[in-house]
Amino acid sequence: VQLQASGGGSVQAGASLRLSCAPSEPSFSSYALGWFRQAPGKEREFVAAISVTGYSTHVADSVKGRFTISIDRAKNTIFLQMNSLQPEDTAVYFCAAQTLPRGLKFYSDYDYWGQGTEVTVSS
Repeated sequence: VQLQASGGGSVQAGASLRLSCAPSEPSFSSYALGWFRQAPGKEREFVAAISVTGYSTHVADSVKGRFTISIDRAKNTIFLQMNSLQPEDTAVYFCAAQTLPRGLKFYSDYDYWGQGTEVTVSS
């Protein structure tokens, strides 16, 4: 199974983008899905996560109030709505899925990863 992320791009500060992520196999079953990002020269960091039911969401403090994670259960697709983008949001954004209940904020909590989609925010 591959996770296919899309929606990245180059925008000006203050703009919005919406990232999407879907598994290559529609029947893929997960417990939770998340978004991470990795800026040049930095470690991959947690951005947001959502349970597959959509009832539970977690958002990093650094993006809280600007980013929203959601899920379309019918399409088995998650979204990351990013508003008021800032240059410090520039990174490659990765989606990830976990198949067993674990924590949500660490790289090792996830079993499957997408290829990443690049977001560049200029001032």
